[in-house]
Amino acid sequence: MTATKINLLNDYNYVAHPSVLEALQAYQDDRFVGYALDPVSDDARATILELVGLPQAEVHFVTGGTQANLITISAALRPHEAVIAASSGHIVVHETGAIEATGHKVLTHDSADGKVKPEAVQALVLAHNNDHMVKPRLVYLSQTTELGTVYTLAELQALRAVCDELDLLLFADGARLGCALTADKCDHNLAQMAELLDAFYIGGTKNGLLYGEALVLCNPILQKDFRYQIKQRSGLLGKGFILGIQFQALFKDDLYFKLARQGNERAAELDTGLKALGYSFEVPTESNQVFPILNNKAISTLAEKIEFNLITPLENDQSSIRFVTTWQTTPEEIQATLSLMERLSPRA
Repeated sequence: MTATKINLLNDYNYVAHPSVLEALQAYQDDRFVGYALDPVSDDARATILELVGLPQAEVHFVTGGTQANLITISAALRPHEAVIAASSGHIVVHETGAIEATGHKVLTHDSADGKVKPEAVQALVLAHNNDHMVKPRLVYLSQTTELGTVYTLAELQALRAVCDELDLLLFADGARLGCALTADKCDHNLAQMAELLDAFYIGGTKNGLLYGEALVLCNPILQKDFRYQIKQRSGLLGKGFILGIQFQALFKDDLYFKLARQGNERAAELDTGLKALGYSFEVPTESNQVFPILNNKAISTLAEKIEFNLITPLENDQSSIRFVTTWQTTPEEIQATLSLMERLSPRA
């Protein structure tokens, strides 16, 4: 059914990129052993390992970001250990307490730009300094953050340094990693991330796949028996070859990066147009998420024509909203959105 509204609600509001669907169709008559132990999945893993430049790493396919976060964090931590995250982190506000449900506390700190700060990590570790409290063991970050901001290489290096100093693991949620790596602000690649992180995942659900994330375990201490952990957490998909086929297609001819770049470009067009109309923003636009501020009456009017998220209630009867663009967002949709926003502009 064709939607009547412009959909800027999220970046998984489509079925899949045609190349991914064509790849699945091409294997329609093949038979597979299951659980991603087939040659196609092996080929996809080999491609990813070549991109990260870390032959000793392991790649595992799971179906979604919450599953990737839950399995990795619960596998990495002993029963008394905790994870540190920004208060806006996905594991804090969008996963229904999945990490806590595994018995591990999430320790948070406020961050205006959604980024975990080294000094906050130090403070939380210092505050949990005896055996009557949980022990911080892992730092969780999102690249991009939930506010669309992008960590620079220097910021990742600073987090690595504090993690080394305090004997912490460093893990990155990469649900929107493609948008981060193709952002204008980004000054690093997959290989440099692999050097700095103990684990991260490459998100496909929000960048062209039906579903699926490729989890990269860089640190050997996380690799032992990891498939047991995946199975125990209901993540070892019988038809795992479907994930392998999709990731094989996604990394053919740099499709993964091309799709992410298209989403960023549409967001940049929207950001430029909104600035010209006089809008201000909760955070700067750095990737495929745009957070303009509107008065609440205008938000109600806009909701009649556009799908979006209401994010933060602000003072003076205003709130920030979130627009999310994808490889499927067209220039025409951006222009139509700007035309609607012009009528509601603070300059109108």
